[in-house]
Amino acid sequence: MKQEIRVIRLSERGYRDLRITTHCCLVTRAFGGKEIFLSEDTDHGIQKTIERISHEFGGDFKVTFIPNTIREINKQRKEGNVVVHLTMYGEKPDNTTLAKIRKAKKVTIVIGSEKVPMEVYHRADYNISITRQPHSEVAALAVMMHRLNEGKEEELIFPHARKRVIPEKKGKRVEKVGNDES
Repeated sequence: MKQEIRVIRLSERGYRDLRITTHCCLVTRAFGGKEIFLSEDTDHGIQKTIERISHEFGGDFKVTFIPNTIREINKQRKEGNVVVHLTMYGEKPDNTTLAKIRKAKKVTIVIGSEKVPMEVYHRADYNISITRQPHSEVAALAVMMHRLNEGKEEELIFPHARKRVIPEKKGKRVEKVGNDES
C-alpha cells in the first residue's frame, strides 16, 4: 500500500474497552496501518501484546501513547495528513470521496469510544459515515481500511515475519518463515 495510514483511538472507557482497543490495534496493523495513537490512560499491556504479534507475524507497526487526542489531530494535520473521522453521522463514503482520500499520501483515521467531542467533527477533513446506525469502531475501521485498500489487504507484505498464515479451505495452517534469529 502506497498510503501511510495512522489511527487515533479516542480515550477508552476503562477496563470494558480494553479488548475493543486491542482489536482496533490489530485491525489497524492487519490492514496495513503504520501506527495507532492511544490515550495515555490506556492499559500499556496492549503495547506488549501488539509488539509480540508484530514480532511473530512481521511488520513495523507502532503503538504510541499520547496525552491529548485533539492536539494529536492538530499535529497530524500540520504534518500534511488528511484526517478522516469515522462516525455514523458523517457523509456517505461514495466513490468520489474515497478517491479523494486515497490520493492523500498520509491519512489519519480517528475512531471513537465514548461520546465524541464536536471539536473532532470540526477538525476532521472528512466525517465519514460507516452505516447510519450505532456500530463498533472496530467494524468501522475495518470497513474503511478495506475500502482504502480497495480490498487488496491480502497482498500486503509484512517484513521480518517469523510466521505466516496459509489460506486453507478448511482447517488452520501457519508456517514458520526464515529462522528464529531474524
